[in-house]
Amino acid sequence: MPANQLAVVTGASTGIGLELARCCAQAGFNLVIAADEPAIERVAVDLRRLGVNVEPVEADLATAEGVDKLCAVVGDRQIDALLANAGVGLGKAFLDQDFQRVRRIIDTNITGTLYLIHRAGNEMLRRQSGRILITGSIAGFTPGSFQAVYNASKAFLDSFSFALREELRDSGVTVTCLMPGATETEFFRRAEMMDTKVGTEKKDGAYDVAKAGFDAMQRGDADIVTGLKNKIQTAVANVTPNEMLAKQHRKMAEPGTANH
Repeated sequence: MPANQLAVVTGASTGIGLELARCCAQAGFNLVIAADEPAIERVAVDLRRLGVNVEPVEADLATAEGVDKLCAVVGDRQIDALLANAGVGLGKAFLDQDFQRVRRIIDTNITGTLYLIHRAGNEMLRRQSGRILITGSIAGFTPGSFQAVYNASKAFLDSFSFALREELRDSGVTVTCLMPGATETEFFRRAEMMDTKVGTEKKDGAYDVAKAGFDAMQRGDADIVTGLKNKIQTAVANVTPNEMLAKQHRKMAEPGTANH
């Protein structure tokens, strides 16, 4: 791979996003990494030890202004790989959730993600070259009782990525959807789900998930479901009625189900 290729990674301060950025650096990509917290500066210092240029951007990618800020840092450089990973979750019953936080899931996971892909994707299409990795989730296969808006946002992204991939077929631009299951990250603590079964049980390692996603992106694959258990889960979800899936999800995500 030529030196000086540029990768942009969002949600890169922790979890899968951080490890996606590490995979890019290990492969020799220079990086622009973004997150909505100051920790992104520390991550940049760490990743520079891998011998690549890393520019951190603290921006709220739930807003058009935040996405514009990120794009301004990239400037007129070509983005060779866009890893659209920024996302937030929220546990508890939908009617018990604060609506501003509900709105934030939609603005971060869907609106901001699509705006960034629209901007970077148009530039890739013009030069007929580029890779896009979208972090969806196997959550998108299941109506997520007690995580309803988050799962629905991931269903949107899973669906969108396949549609965009088809639109870009033979254009030189590839779209890959990374669909992890529950992963060892800050996600469940931030989503206030540490009193749930899914919040407390053993999860996949963030680096392993990221590496599988990065490799799939580099190959230009359509999608990657990480982990055998998750592959089985998605296969079962495809033939299970939605009402049943929602009932099963309740057992994993309802508050107070930890260790039951």
